[in-house]
Amino acid sequence: MPYLTGMNRTLDGRVALVTGAASGIGAATAELLSQQGATTYRADLAVSGSADRASWQTAPDTELQLDVREETDWDRATATVLEREGRLDILVHCAGIAAASPLADTSLAEWRRVMATNLDGAFLATRHGIRAMGAAGGAIVLVGSVSGIQPSAGAAAYSTSKAGVGMLARAAAKECRELGLPVRVNAVSPGGVKTPLWEAMPFFRDLVEKHGSSRAAFEAMEAHGGDRFAEPEQVARAILFLVSDAADHVTGVELPVDDGYTV
Repeated sequence: MPYLTGMNRTLDGRVALVTGAASGIGAATAELLSQQGATTYRADLAVSGSADRASWQTAPDTELQLDVREETDWDRATATVLEREGRLDILVHCAGIAAASPLADTSLAEWRRVMATNLDGAFLATRHGIRAMGAAGGAIVLVGSVSGIQPSAGAAAYSTSKAGVGMLARAAAKECRELGLPVRVNAVSPGGVKTPLWEAMPFFRDLVEKHGSSRAAFEAMEAHGGDRFAEPEQVARAILFLVSDAADHVTGVELPVDDGYTV
């Protein structure tokens, strides 16, 4: 990775937990943190056998099954890390779901499903991260979305959930600062990223069928909208900065990684 020249092994001795690590931004982030020297625990609903699993350079015992909506799963995951490593220095919460439907057509059940994963999950990640890090300190990064900064028509539930993630990061950062806890909390909010999350969208599946592949579907969207889609690794590099000592004076920030989309 040429962008990391001169930054090799910046996380030696650190212990990290990454959610949503089976694919997309989560997989790229977990791999990058591991490359940078962190002992990285990769958590997901179903980690082993994921599409990105073949590239992982990690021991199977650092894989954790975690439903981010469930308190008991968070209790078990953080307890496992603390029992094995004695510390947690980094928590990156990438897990989330996509949803798109006009607000008038969105059912209460669908609204609650999106909030439970995207916002409740971020709340539980932040709370358990702060508790696990405690007075020793650490860095938490939540993955939001530019849709939480600039709303997306036809995706009110998703946009609202991601707006909440950005506010949660700021509120948690302020609280930790005022309590004297050395825990930094930030958010990274990507624009369009080439991840499997798009496969949940009916219009994207239609584009894949029309153009023959996911890659061609992304190219069609870029050509139509004029915006470039990021690779997951590009978002992972922004996350790496926020969890590293290079950002040791940065907290309460929502960092767009969107090629200027929200400018």
